[in-house]
Amino acid sequence: MPDSFPLPAGDLKQLGFAAAPLQHLDRLIRQHIEEGRYPGAQIALARHGQLALYRSYGDARIEGARAPATGDTLFLLFSQTKVLTSAAVWTLIEEGRLSFMDRIADHLPEFATRGKGEITLHQVMTHQAGFPSGDVSRETWNDHARMRAEACDFSLDWTPGTRLQYHPRAAHLTQAMVIEAVTGRDYREVIRDKVLAPLGLAQDVFVGVPAAEQRRCADTYGPEPRDNSAEFKAAGMPSGGGYATARGMAAFYQMLLGEGRLGEVRLFSPRLVRYVTRNHTGERGDEAMAGIPMHRGLGPHIRGDSDRIRGLGTLATPETFGHGGAGTSYSWADPTSGVSFTYLTNYVQPDPWHSARLDRVANLVHAAID
Repeated sequence: MPDSFPLPAGDLKQLGFAAAPLQHLDRLIRQHIEEGRYPGAQIALARHGQLALYRSYGDARIEGARAPATGDTLFLLFSQTKVLTSAAVWTLIEEGRLSFMDRIADHLPEFATRGKGEITLHQVMTHQAGFPSGDVSRETWNDHARMRAEACDFSLDWTPGTRLQYHPRAAHLTQAMVIEAVTGRDYREVIRDKVLAPLGLAQDVFVGVPAAEQRRCADTYGPEPRDNSAEFKAAGMPSGGGYATARGMAAFYQMLLGEGRLGEVRLFSPRLVRYVTRNHTGERGDEAMAGIPMHRGLGPHIRGDSDRIRGLGTLATPETFGHGGAGTSYSWADPTSGVSFTYLTNYVQPDPWHSARLDRVANLVHAAID
């Protein structure tokens, strides 16, 4: 475990957390592990720039030599990675090298093929671009020239801007290739050097895990076999290949609650953070999310006032924003209270159980906030 971390430890009571709901949360997670719902878990709770709670449960690996989950363990983020990739885009916005209203083809000319010439970065980042089924081959993991070619060759599923449908892989593959086109650098390096390292999180959050750090990675399990290979961990796919500690993600969201500032580091302007964390898609339902209005920002999504919500907790304030990882996890931040929370597990649980437990987990944290 690295000695330095940007959030100093704080006291739960002094930070305004009620004890009983967090005791219920601890019991619920232990119950899940006893029931075999997932081998291991990790949670982190922060408020006003302090780390109030950081706890690991169960096992990081259960096949071969069992390994307990510890504070040093990195969990697969799945789609929580998307916010990190988008954050690298935000840095280029603030450097004046990109605009959210740029066409993708302004930076990737070959992207204009197959009727995609007018698609904007804003449409891609809000899942309105029209190619939700787009994906790339495994061969692109070590060949980003091929990744660019395959991403630029995506076919439209529907007319851009006419529908709202989550792009599981395609949107952030496109963002990653824009990052590389603008900077001339590997998008993984840009995420590390422009986002994670300045915040002091380069040892807690990885998009592309170096070989020397892979021993820290929890294995991921599920109803279908999961890829726990060294190649997958190193690939750092921009849509779902990041690894992190819960405290690392809670600190990242503390930065967003600080309107771009974490401790003495100012990474983004307040106006940019307000823009990317507001609702850009209104009450339109997401066709990939059972028609739930996801209130898409330009990275995270926002709770809003809808009865039907996903992951952030029914009790969340309308301003709460965050993102989840497939069948495993969620991170969120509440601007009204200054609280950020991350919950990570290492088994991909299908719905309806997955969404139901996320609501219970989040609601217990919301209930603890005074």
